[in-house]
Amino acid sequence: MIQPPVVEKIEGIHVVRDDFIKGGTKRSFADQLILGNTEVVYASPAYGGAQIAIAHAAAELGVQATIFCAKRKKPHSRTLEAYKAGARIVQVPHGYLSNVKAKALAYCEKTGATLLPFGLETSTAFSAIAQRAKQAQEQIDRIDQVWCVGGSGVLCRGLQRGIKASSFHVVQIGRELKSSDVGRAKIYVHPLDFSENAKVNPPFPSCSNYDAKAWEYVKKYSSGTVLFWNVMA
Repeated sequence: MIQPPVVEKIEGIHVVRDDFIKGGTKRSFADQLILGNTEVVYASPAYGGAQIAIAHAAAELGVQATIFCAKRKKPHSRTLEAYKAGARIVQVPHGYLSNVKAKALAYCEKTGATLLPFGLETSTAFSAIAQRAKQAQEQIDRIDQVWCVGGSGVLCRGLQRGIKASSFHVVQIGRELKSSDVGRAKIYVHPLDFSENAKVNPPFPSCSNYDAKAWEYVKKYSSGTVLFWNVMA
């Protein structure tokens, strides 16, 4: 069972420390998506964090996790962590994400394995995030602003279902986000590519190419009582 969120006040900001969880926030619903399967498959960016959550959840449930990702001379550290947790890694040559997804789908059609949706975007995910958001809010008297990063926007939309706040703010990492992706949140576009690491790091463990990039925006633009959701280390 995944522990309720730990909230710590750091440099005046209330920080949800899901970096304490192996696999981060996605572990709060990855288990539910994996349970009951013999093998689950996921097409991942080499530097993506979902592969870690899936690998740890599958290992605990006795399910085989197979991660498809782009072939690299040296596998990314997050892919290696997934491998150490028990995932089978399939490296795809000429690994544009579209090709990686196609290879993962073909494998599932051939073997009968279950293909997990990109970003793990499901109703289960939204419900789990909303529940954790409510648990986080119970630890704070009030929240004026909620900040997070956004790749798919699932986290941002889930937090809006569970937290009562004056405003929501999301730092775009990777693909261009639309209002339908992030609900009523204000979008800030980070200039670095998804694969690049943050230049300004927060004073706590945070995913170097993802959550960490939001910290400079939180420090510069936030006001009032602020909650920052740190997805993973």
